[in-house]
Amino acid sequence: QVQLVESGGGLVQAGGSLRLSCAASGRTFSVYAMGWFRQAPGKEREFVSAMDWSGLNTDYADSVKGRFTISRDNAKNTLYLQMKSLKPEDTAVYYCAASPYSGSSLRSGYVYWGQGTQVTVSS
Repeated sequence: QVQLVESGGGLVQAGGSLRLSCAASGRTFSVYAMGWFRQAPGKEREFVSAMDWSGLNTDYADSVKGRFTISRDNAKNTLYLQMKSLKPEDTAVYYCAASPYSGSSLRSGYVYWGQGTQVTVSS
């Protein structure tokens, strides 16, 4: 099992920045990729960004490309999401996820999930 705990959410004005963190514990050696997803009220959960264990491969949703940056500190078993130029449409609960499956898309295969952290962007 892998446990994931997100932090760093909050209320920010449009154009502002936030950095989300996701601390992983447990069988972290089994993790191939880690990613961020979000779910806005009344909408389905959607992919935001992901990175494989090497850090060499990343993926971003078109809606956040150029504004969000994913990174990880393997020594701390922590995944980050730096969010800049935030927009009201970025308002959602952001979830950290981990996948043990290699060779698949970075957008799927996630079996471990955190509890989520709320990000609210005011206009």
